[in-house]
Amino acid sequence: MQENRTIRLFRHGPTAEFRLVVLVVLSLSLLVVDARWRVLDPARQAISVVLYPFQRLVLAPRDLVENFNNWMDAATVARTEKEALQKQRIELAQIATHAAQLSAENEQLRRLLKVADTVSQPSVAVEVMYEPPNAFVHHLIFNKGTSDGIRAGMPVIDEGGVVGQIVRVTPFTSEAALLTDDNVSIPVQVLRNGLRLISFGGNVSGQVEVRYLTANADIRAGDTLITSGIGGLFPAGLSVAKIEKVERDSATGFARALATPLSHPERYRHFLVLRVDVSRLPPSSDTETQDHGSQAGQ
Repeated sequence: MQENRTIRLFRHGPTAEFRLVVLVVLSLSLLVVDARWRVLDPARQAISVVLYPFQRLVLAPRDLVENFNNWMDAATVARTEKEALQKQRIELAQIATHAAQLSAENEQLRRLLKVADTVSQPSVAVEVMYEPPNAFVHHLIFNKGTSDGIRAGMPVIDEGGVVGQIVRVTPFTSEAALLTDDNVSIPVQVLRNGLRLISFGGNVSGQVEVRYLTANADIRAGDTLITSGIGGLFPAGLSVAKIEKVERDSATGFARALATPLSHPERYRHFLVLRVDVSRLPPSSDTETQDHGSQAGQ
């Protein structure tokens, strides 16, 4: 006999409110138990171990981005530090070079002071501002002029000897022609025997010439030329050059000597201008002033 059963359209059971209350009470109980006795630590650790791979998998993109950013930041910091170190190294090298330059200049200034003490003429210390960019004109521009008592025709010296002669002045600057300039002539004499001569700026770069010598003139390689003092512009006894070679021409009966200056204008920045009396010289061009010095020597 078939049993009649009623079809259940709705599921019967605890209401949602009841289940919520039960879950809240259970949660509070677990919180109290865990806070006072920590009996759930093993369960928490087991769950943590199970969830750890999933945590790492979820955090992998974030870690990748952070590592990339850290690498970029480290590369930037390393590059910045390298640039700073390179800049510091260059600055230290410049400071060391500047210190060495100052030391060399101080030594040269001390030698100039000793030279100034030995020369009877009053002098003015000058510094090179620049050198005209002309390979055929051997001139230097100094930082002092007529306001410091410098006049055209005054000789320029360093600790080695004669450097040249002032040829042009302004109130605040002056221009000197080196003794190797082909327009400069200086009355000289051979230190060994007193033979009086005239030295000219040579056609050979960096040398001076002694021209119009007789073939039997008593001059030879190794002789030192000094200023003779004739003419009054260059005080007597200043070193000028050292004879390197004497060329004698028996056919013409004349000889020529080549000499190397004892001064070093290409090495130093500071020189002395001797304040000799040039008032007797007429106002003239550079070439006329130099020619006057040559005629006075003759």
